[in-house]
Amino acid sequence: MRRAIAAAGVRLGRTWPNPVVGCVIARDGEVLAEAATADGGRPHAEEQALAQVGGGARGATVYVTLEPCGQRSSGAPSCSEHLCLASVSRVVIAAENPDSLSAGRGVARLRAAGVSVQVGVLADEAEPLYRAFRHKLRTGLPLVEAAADGSGFDARFEPEDDEILADALRRYGQGGYTRLWVPMGAPIAHRLRDLDLLAV
Repeated sequence: MRRAIAAAGVRLGRTWPNPVVGCVIARDGEVLAEAATADGGRPHAEEQALAQVGGGARGATVYVTLEPCGQRSSGAPSCSEHLCLASVSRVVIAAENPDSLSAGRGVARLRAAGVSVQVGVLADEAEPLYRAFRHKLRTGLPLVEAAADGSGFDARFEPEDDEILADALRRYGQGGYTRLWVPMGAPIAHRLRDLDLLAV
């Protein structure tokens, strides 16, 4: 699971509007495939890892940082469907997925297909990957943090002149952004903090 978390961490800030996910497929202690969500959110990590092993995933264990999707907004087969079709024997998941297209649906599909599922493995270590994702689902607004540079963020938060900050955040959120940054110590960071809009 730590290997999957590390793979996801490299892609953090590059996969919006989808959350970043890391996936490792293994059997008998040997890693067969490793992938993370592609730039722009597609293809998903599970799809890429399964493509690497072809039919070799049968009976393997899959380690994934976030619950596999139960449904795709595009109508394409979901990651949980792909895993079932690949006949994997076990799926180990770090973090639950609160998105309405998942939220237990992926786990339910896997279990119904006879796949052993374990949820919550190294959840605390994976959670930093999903802090902004959960914040956006809960509030509708991107999470904004003060940072030295934009590494690992979706974009820099730069509202238009005289734009109300909450309105600007909503605009960024509607554009698909999840995690934004502002320079540490900058006036906008202080303004956001005063409005309780800056993550601490």
